[in-house]
Amino acid sequence: MKNLKLSLIAIFFFIPISLFANEGMWFLMHIERLNHRDMQKMGLQLTPEEIYSINNQSLKDAIVQFNGGCTASIISSNGLVLTNHHCGYNAIAELSTAEQNHLKNGFWAKSFDEELKPQSLYVRYFVRMDDVSERILSQVNNSMSEKEREAAINKEIAKIQSENDEGGKYTVSVRSFFQGNEFYYFVYQDYTDVRLVGTPAESIGKYGGDTDNWEWPRHTGDFSLFRVYGDANGQPASYSTENVPLKSNYHLPVNISGVKENDFAMILGYPGRTNRWMPAEGIEQNVKYAYPAWVEGSKLSMDVMKKYMDEDESINLMYASQYAGIANYWKNRQGMIDALTKHGTAETKRKTESKFNKWAQKADNIGTYGNVINDINNYYALTNEKAQHDNYLLSLLRSSKFSVLPYRLGSGFENYANANEAKRQELLPRLKAFINGAYTDYHLPLEKEVLAEQLKLYTSKSNYGLPDLLSEMSGANFETYVESIFNLSMFSSKEGAMAFLDYPDPEILANDPLYKLSSALLTKYREQPEALEQPLNDYQRSYRLLVNGLKESGISKIQYPDANSTLRLTYGKVRALPKDSRNDAAVNNYTTFKGVLNKYVPNDDEFDLPKDMLNVNKGKDYGRYANENGELSVNFLTDNDITGGNSGSPVLNGKGELIGLAFDGNIEAMAGDVIFDKDLQRTINVDIRYVLWLIDNYSNAKNIVDELTIVTK
Repeated sequence: MKNLKLSLIAIFFFIPISLFANEGMWFLMHIERLNHRDMQKMGLQLTPEEIYSINNQSLKDAIVQFNGGCTASIISSNGLVLTNHHCGYNAIAELSTAEQNHLKNGFWAKSFDEELKPQSLYVRYFVRMDDVSERILSQVNNSMSEKEREAAINKEIAKIQSENDEGGKYTVSVRSFFQGNEFYYFVYQDYTDVRLVGTPAESIGKYGGDTDNWEWPRHTGDFSLFRVYGDANGQPASYSTENVPLKSNYHLPVNISGVKENDFAMILGYPGRTNRWMPAEGIEQNVKYAYPAWVEGSKLSMDVMKKYMDEDESINLMYASQYAGIANYWKNRQGMIDALTKHGTAETKRKTESKFNKWAQKADNIGTYGNVINDINNYYALTNEKAQHDNYLLSLLRSSKFSVLPYRLGSGFENYANANEAKRQELLPRLKAFINGAYTDYHLPLEKEVLAEQLKLYTSKSNYGLPDLLSEMSGANFETYVESIFNLSMFSSKEGAMAFLDYPDPEILANDPLYKLSSALLTKYREQPEALEQPLNDYQRSYRLLVNGLKESGISKIQYPDANSTLRLTYGKVRALPKDSRNDAAVNNYTTFKGVLNKYVPNDDEFDLPKDMLNVNKGKDYGRYANENGELSVNFLTDNDITGGNSGSPVLNGKGELIGLAFDGNIEAMAGDVIFDKDLQRTINVDIRYVLWLIDNYSNAKNIVDELTIVTK
C-alpha cells in the first residue's frame, strides 16, 4: 500500500501543467480520465456520460460535421442544424440567382415545404470511437521501411473498417495520432438530404468581410440554418419529397441569459489540422518558403477574380464561395508568418529539440533516437526550394479551373477512346454527366486571366525545376499563350468536350494543348523525386520517433493529439482582451449592436447593412435578447483552443446549453496551429442572443424560434 501511495503521488506531481490550462483538443472518450475534474473546477455541471455515451443520449449526438469542412449542432427535435454563414456559403450561393438572391438578401423558410435542397450537402453524425493502437502496431516492426509500414497498417485498417461498417450502414475511419504512434477508429452515419432553412443577408452574415477577418472587436452575424431529412424510419436517404425531418436523438437547449467574464465555456467540434509537434525547421520552411508563396499566389488570384466579380452580380455569385475561401487562407497564412516570426516559434522549438537530442544521445536511447534530429533537419534542408515551388503551383491549381479540369476529364476520355463499343456505352452516361456538371458556373474571361497570371507567377518565381512544357517559358507572354491554347483545345467549352464523345480519337486527346498543360502541371504536383525517397523515409520515421521520444522523456508536456478533423472537446472561459478604444462595450469580451452601426458604411462591400435593419434598430427594442445593460450583444470572446474546422461549433455553458457558435480566432494568436499561447489565444463567437434576435425580431421567422428549447436561467 505504501508503494501504491508513492506511485500515486509521483503521478500527481508529474501531470503536465497543460492539463490544467485551456490548451488542448481532447477526445471525448478520455474526458473522464484526463479532464473532468479540471472542468468541474472551472464550472462544468455535466458528467462524462452526459458528454459522451455510446448507449445513452449525450452531447455528442447533437454535434455533426457539416459538409466535411465545418461543424454544426442540432438545436431542435426536428433536425434543425445551426452552423456558420461562411460554412453554408457555398450552398446558399448555389441556391441563389440574380432574381432570387438569397445570398445577398437572406432567406427564411416559413414551413418545411419552403426549405431548399442544394445539389450536394451532407452532415455526419458521430456514433462511437475506440482505441486500436495495439492491434495495428502489432502488424509492424522496426525493420520495415515507411512504405512497408504504411502498407501493413492500411491492410489492418481495411479489416477494422469492414468489421464495423455493418454492411455499409456506417462510415468507418481509422486515423493515426501522435504521428503514427496511436490509432483510433471512428464510426459515423451520413445524411445527404440537408436543406436550407434560413440565412441572414450576406451583409450581416459576412459583416466586416476581409478587413475584419481574424480581427477583434468583431460584429458579425455569422450563422445559417439547415435541416436534416431522412426516410420514414429515420434512416439516411437520397433526396425525396417523401423524406421527413429527422427526429433528433438529442438537441441542444438554447440559453439566452448571456455570458460574463470567467464563465465556463466548452466547444465541441471537428478541428481540421494543427501541427503542435512540428519540428523547428518545418516551421522555418513554412515561414520563409511555403507560406510567402501561398500568400503571393492567393493575392494574385483574388485581385483578378475581384475585378470581374465587381462588374457583374451573376459572376459574383459564381465565384463568391471560392473567393471567400482563398481570401480566408490568404490572410491566415500572412498572419501565421507574422505571428511565428514575432514569437520566435522556430527558436523555441529548437531549444526543445536540443534537450531532446541530449536525451537521445544517452546510451539507452541512442540506438533508437540518436539520428532523429539530424534526419529531420536534413530533409527540410533538401526540400525548402521544393516547398516554395509546390505552393506557387498549388496556388495555380486551387484558383484555375482549367489547370485541373482537362486532366481530370482527359483521364476518362483516354479510357473511353481505348474501350470497345460495349464499354463505351457503359462509360458514356457518366462522362456526359461529368461534362454537364463541370461546365457550369464559370466565366471564361476570368478563367483565362487567372490561368495566364498564375502561369506567369509560377514560371518566374519557382526555383525548383518547372515541367518540361514550361521550362523555357519564363518571361513569355502568357496572355497570348493562354488565348491560343484555348482556341485550339476541345476542353475550352462544353460543346468541344461533348464532341470528343462522338469522335474519340486518342491522338487528338494526346495533342490537345490544354490537356498537355493540365497533365504537365498535375504530374509535376504529384512528382516524387527519386533523390528524396530515402530522406523522406528517414524523415517520416524520425518524426514519429521524435513525437514518441518527446512524450516518453517528459520533455514535451502535450498530452493531446494534433487535430485531424475528428471530434474533439476544448474547454476554457469567457475571457476579455485588454481594453480597446474601438469597442464600445463595458468589458472587452463582447461587442454590441451599437458597434455594428458605428462601422456601417453605405454601399460598402464589407460594411454595408440592409436599410430596414437600420430602421428596426431606432427603437432599440431588443426584447428578451437584450443583455443586463439593455444592449444587444453581438460577438463574445472565450479562450478555447480551436482551429479551422471548428467553424460553426457550438459554444456551451457548464450545463451543456448553447450560448453561441464559434466562427473565428484573433490574429495575435495566429501561430496557434503550431504553438498554443495561453495569454493571446481567443475564440470569437456569435452570441446566441444576436442569432435569435436576427431570426425572431428582425426577420420575423418566429416559426424557427418556436422549434427551440429556450432556457432563461
